[in-house]
Amino acid sequence: QLSEDVERVSEHPTDEREGEMEVHEDASSVILPDSELGTTAPSLRFSKTCLKNVFSVILLFIYLLLMAVAVFLVYQTISDFREKLKHPVMSVSYKEVSLYDAPGIAFYPGKARLLSCKHHYYDHIPPLINPGQPGDIECTTQRINYTDPFTNQTMKYALVVQGPRDVKKKELVFLQFHLNGTDQDFSAIDYLLFSSFQEFIDSPEKAEFMKDCESSYSSWKFSGGFRTWVKMSLVKTKEEDGSETVEFKQETSVVNYIDQRTKARSDQLFFVVFEWKDPFIQTVQDIITANPWNTIALLCGIFLALFKAADFAKLSVKWMIKIRKRHLKRSRQAMNHIN
Repeated sequence: QLSEDVERVSEHPTDEREGEMEVHEDASSVILPDSELGTTAPSLRFSKTCLKNVFSVILLFIYLLLMAVAVFLVYQTISDFREKLKHPVMSVSYKEVSLYDAPGIAFYPGKARLLSCKHHYYDHIPPLINPGQPGDIECTTQRINYTDPFTNQTMKYALVVQGPRDVKKKELVFLQFHLNGTDQDFSAIDYLLFSSFQEFIDSPEKAEFMKDCESSYSSWKFSGGFRTWVKMSLVKTKEEDGSETVEFKQETSVVNYIDQRTKARSDQLFFVVFEWKDPFIQTVQDIITANPWNTIALLCGIFLALFKAADFAKLSVKWMIKIRKRHLKRSRQAMNHIN
């Protein structure tokens, strides 16, 4: 058997050499990839990982910048809303009417006497026939005595006259007063306007009503020897508590009266005309321009952006940590394989 084995080896020496060569080739095939992994592949993998880390850091800074902008917008929105609440905007609107509620005109004539009172239309006042003489009193009037609301001691006498109503027909009220004599260098009659003559008539306490009017409304004067033309406009103001106050604005023009009476007299004549300036009632109210729903919607959008940016930043950080761990793991595997 030994001789047979020797003969078999001697007959096939090339087979054994080929086996040895195959073993060496297998070993070389295993070693060559290891050498390539240690030189070329790690450098490429390291460059890609570095670029990804740089890109992640830049993206993280962008997210942080967006979060800072969102925080600033939240602060600015809340500040603007509080500022608008403190400073409301005045809104003015106009309502056109054909008939006004007849205002009340309270005169304080003193020693003067009402001679005539008439309603005219279409802005036409006929010439006076007997100036200084009693004429027709076609107006609705009411006389009232009450104590002065500021002193509570002085008695005041007021003549209340119903004002014009029809603004389309240019209704006006023309009044004539006469004063026989005065100790003052200048003679004038005080008057005030209040919103509704009907409210005065319906009031059970007319004295208290007039005291309230004098406390709430301004008073004006018209002089003797002139024709005073008063054009009124109505302004309604809505308060914060929902109440409504009414006041009058007026434009006054004065025309000299030429006394054509034959004899020179020492008495004084007063002429005054009241009419509406235009058919528009002016309404004034304070409006808060800050809309809470718009502000809430804006804040919700900003907070959503904040949460989204925070979520992106958190994912970016996790991604960077994961890439770093993977890189370290591959580095350890390469070193172990080389060893």
